Amino acid sequence: MILAAKELPAIASQLAALAEPWNKLLSHSKPVSAAVLFLHIAPLIIGGGVAFSADLATLRAHRAGPAERESQLVALSATHRLVLFGLSLSVVSGIGLFLSDVENFWSSIFWWIKILMVILLLINGFVLTRTESALLRNKNDTAAWSRLRIVAVLSVVLWLGTALAGVVLKEFA
Repeated sequence: MILAAKELPAIASQLAALAEPWNKLLSHSKPVSAAVLFLHIAPLIIGGGVAFSADLATLRAHRAGPAERESQLVALSATHRLVLFGLSLSVVSGIGLFLSDVENFWSSIFWWIKILMVILLLINGFVLTRTESALLRNKNDTAAWSRLRIVAVLSVVLWLGTALAGVVLKEFA
């Protein structure tokens, strides 16, 4: 069901009312607020850092020979759990941050851009794992290596874009 534009603020208001106790806790407790913010940023640094490093190594391997490519496939597959854990923890803590000021975030174009960036990161990660699986079956698939290169470039752009969206959101929401 598609909601009419006039219904959206009512939903945001209802959600804000439900989240009011959480809003008060975060607003009046510096330790809780700091902990939630830390649980939002630290996993992004770790998960995003691992992903960023893996993406750069993938781009280097794309230009290298078969031995380097095969080695990078093994290294790349070892990064997924940490990246997904970091992204998952950031999503959960991001929900906590969102619930601390629903109406403000809901009406912010910067919040919606950040959400879109996170969704695109997840889609890109799905394509990356599918491409990696194809390459593990056929390490000489040049089309799959080209797709992996594109996915790595997109990943770098999306991680940086998500970080930028978060900074802009903090300053303007």
